[in-house]
Amino acid sequence: MPWCEECARYLAPSAMGSDGSCPSCGRVPSASGSVSGSTLDVRALAGGDDADLRAPWHFKLLVFLLVGVLAGEDGPGGIEFDDYRLSFVVGNLALAIILLDGGLRTKLSTFRVALWPSLGLASVGVLLSAAGVAAIAAWLLDLDWRLAALLGAIVGSTDAAAVFALLKSSGTRLNERVASTLEIESGVNDPMAIFLTITLIELLMQPAGLSGSQVALELVRQFGLGAAIGVALGFALSMLTPRIQVGEGLNALLLCSGGVAVFGVTNLVGGSGFLAVYLTGLVLGNRRVAGSPARRKR
Repeated sequence: MPWCEECARYLAPSAMGSDGSCPSCGRVPSASGSVSGSTLDVRALAGGDDADLRAPWHFKLLVFLLVGVLAGEDGPGGIEFDDYRLSFVVGNLALAIILLDGGLRTKLSTFRVALWPSLGLASVGVLLSAAGVAAIAAWLLDLDWRLAALLGAIVGSTDAAAVFALLKSSGTRLNERVASTLEIESGVNDPMAIFLTITLIELLMQPAGLSGSQVALELVRQFGLGAAIGVALGFALSMLTPRIQVGEGLNALLLCSGGVAVFGVTNLVGGSGFLAVYLTGLVLGNRRVAGSPARRKR
């Protein structure tokens, strides 16, 4: 897959111009590349002389997953890990940083184009996806409907990291409304999927069940507090961050620290930390905080 050095992304052949040029900068991408931290040169590792292969991000992801499988307790590595609390904390923080980055890279203008379709997909779409998976799981695996619904909620949302990376690196030409809808939906559907998952776990743990009013009030509370706190702290950070003098290259760490703080504070008061951190990134990116990805050439 051709690599454009100017835009720092891979180009799908169907997205390139008739002369083989990049659709964004107009330059003809070079087929050669050097071995570096972002380059996996298969032919060089095999001993070849013509070393110019650059690995797509999804290939690197598969290699990363394969290393984990091989190193785990069922693989030759035999590393035993059963600290579920640590896994929960690390996983939540990693997703929070991914959503913060997604918000930083999302232009506010995309909301004018695709706000309502993306909200529909992130709410009704997640519910329909979860219901479809639950029905199939209950039928094929003969599961209790509550367990089947929990399985559907777990897999009902799209992967934010995959969508953000794909839209950034593929170079595929999409309709503006479609691209904006996918970008926004991938960032805001996780809070809905997580809410469904937690609600179904509580339903399994409480034999008496939950009333519809309890679920509705909890939904309003989490999303209302998440949206309000995310926007408010986003504006606060956008005014505070430029006043803090840090060394070169530390701005990204400063933004990540601020995002994690927003995530923690929102969860502490009972709101959706994932929604809050995404909206914080959206506010920060569009107010062009010094050192944020919004200042880089898109």
